[in-house]
Amino acid sequence: MNKTSMILDVDTGVDDAFAVLFAAMHPAISLLGVTCVDGNTNVDQVVANTLKVLDAAGAVDIPVARGAVRPLLGESKYAEYVHGADGMGDLGIPPSKRVIDKRSAVELMRDLIESSSEPVTLVPLAPLTNVALFLRAFPETAKKLHRIILMGGSTSAGNATAAAEFNIWHDPEAAAIVFQSGVPITMYGLDVFMRPGVTREEAESLKRSTEPSAQFGGSLIHAFIERLGVSPITLGDYGAVATAIHPEFFTTEMFDVVVDTSSGPARGQTICDRRDSFLKELEPLDLEDSAKVRVVMDLDVEAVRQLWLRTIDKGWS
Repeated sequence: MNKTSMILDVDTGVDDAFAVLFAAMHPAISLLGVTCVDGNTNVDQVVANTLKVLDAAGAVDIPVARGAVRPLLGESKYAEYVHGADGMGDLGIPPSKRVIDKRSAVELMRDLIESSSEPVTLVPLAPLTNVALFLRAFPETAKKLHRIILMGGSTSAGNATAAAEFNIWHDPEAAAIVFQSGVPITMYGLDVFMRPGVTREEAESLKRSTEPSAQFGGSLIHAFIERLGVSPITLGDYGAVATAIHPEFFTTEMFDVVVDTSSGPARGQTICDRRDSFLKELEPLDLEDSAKVRVVMDLDVEAVRQLWLRTIDKGWS
C-alpha cells in the first residue's frame, strides 16, 4: 500500500482529536509527527491533549513538539466555551506519561521534511502561526513540501465572526503568509466542515467496542454532544486529513483567495473570488496578495463518515 507521509499541526480540541486519532491509525497514512500551537486552548494544554490522543491510538512513537504560544500579532482568543476547560471535553482523561520532543515545532517540521524519503503533506488543523514561522525560518525546506491541506476559512460566512472562520481569525497575518507561500494549498473550510457527523447512537456503539481507540472516540463524541446539545456532532477537522488519502470523496474548485488582515469587521475573512470568468476578466481581483487555492466545496458525506468510523474501530476492510 502506498502511504501518504504527513505532518499534522494542531490545537487539540475535540475535533482535532478526531483527526489525530484517524491519522495515527489509518494504514494509508505515515504520520511523521505532530506539532502543537496555541488556538482552541493554550499550547501546553494542546500538547497534553495531543499526547492523550496518540496514546489512545497506540501511536506511542510519533514525535510531538510544542510551538507558538500566541498569534504573530495580538492576543490569544481561545474556544474553551466549545471544547471545555481542558480543551477536550473535560473527560478527566489521565495525563500521558510520554515526553515531548526537545525540538521546537518549526525545527521538528524541518527535520521531518528533510529526512523523509517521500514527499510530505503538511496538514494544519489550527491557527497557522507555526506554519508561517516555519515558512519564514526554513524557506528552502518549505519548497520540498508536496502540499498543504489546511482546515480553515470559508467561501461564505464565518463562525468566529460573521465573516471569519476561527483558525484564520485567530492569526490572520500567519494565514496570509501561508496562503501566499507558493506551496500548493487545499482549503477545507466551513463550506463542508459541519457536514460529516456522528450520532449519539453511533457514539454509544463505539464506547462498547473492544478497541481502546473506538472507546476513546465514542467518549469524546458523547461529551461533545452533551456539551453542545446537538446530535449528530461534526467530525470537523478530520475531513482535511481524509482529503489527503481519498480525494475522490471530495469536490474542489480553484479560486483566487485573499486573507483580510485589516482591523475591520472582515478581519480574518478568506475572500474567495467566485465570479464567472468573464466578470473576472472585466474586473480582476486587484490585490497583490491573492493566491490560487484549491477549495473543497462538496463531499460524499456518508463515505467520509464511514471511513472515520471504520478506521478508529480498526475495520479497514
